[in-house]
Amino acid sequence: MVAKILDGKNLAKKVQSRLQLAIQEKITEKKRPPGLAVLMVGNNPASAVYVNNKEKSCQKIGMASFGKHFPENISQEELETVIRELNHDPKVDGILVQLPLPDHFDSVALLLTIAPEKDADGLHPTNLGKLVRGETGLRSCTPAGVMEILKEYNIPISGKKAVVVGRSILVGKPLALMLLEQNATVTIAHSKTPNLAQVTKEADILIAAVGKPEMITSDMIKPNAVVIDVGINRLETPDGKGRLVGDVAYDEVKEIASYITPVPGGVGPMTVAMLLQNTYESYLTINN
Repeated sequence: MVAKILDGKNLAKKVQSRLQLAIQEKITEKKRPPGLAVLMVGNNPASAVYVNNKEKSCQKIGMASFGKHFPENISQEELETVIRELNHDPKVDGILVQLPLPDHFDSVALLLTIAPEKDADGLHPTNLGKLVRGETGLRSCTPAGVMEILKEYNIPISGKKAVVVGRSILVGKPLALMLLEQNATVTIAHSKTPNLAQVTKEADILIAAVGKPEMITSDMIKPNAVVIDVGINRLETPDGKGRLVGDVAYDEVKEIASYITPVPGGVGPMTVAMLLQNTYESYLTINN
């Protein structure tokens, strides 16, 4: 039995179509469109691709894009001033600082400068605190995208054993809390976990978010488990073009799992869709 593919790309299109209709409705009512500001510093090629995708997606659904690109030598203070201005800009509903930043930045301090109600990435301590307390708030985009995929494919979560490999504040920790909220029994595994394969083999739902190419192999999977691959890693190929792979050895794991997300085309597109969704939610709250 080969695993069914959890198609994040297709689901992202559905989310964007829904948002496009909602935004069109607001514009028809003579209201301004929602606005997203993505701030990028320096010339990281991967970041440039991500930012470009986000701006194109904004355009596609009728959301205003206030992207700003700064040279690498901009100071922390200058960037914080830009964020404060955007906090007070009535046309901007969502603010995102594209990571990673050059080494001289304190990214936590920058994140704290963003107004919690405009925190499009859902990473401000206020929003993470709401998640811990089970209160309504902006949710971290990648974990929210994973939860949307599970919901779309009617994958039961309540009462299931979920193992999250990775404990980052971006994915691992918020995702564990979201699964817990849906009544899963959650284990967080990481680089210091002894006998990792023993832990992952117990998972009904296994989420890999470690950033290590094809680390999760078929001998680490329980038969018929649902496997969600959050990783996106670039491997060099002899032709120099490179190829993208996840944290899961897809070709072998798909023979054992019941469902699996591909890389690319799985969680990645949903991260962007949830960013747009968060910006729209902020827009509704700010304009309420």
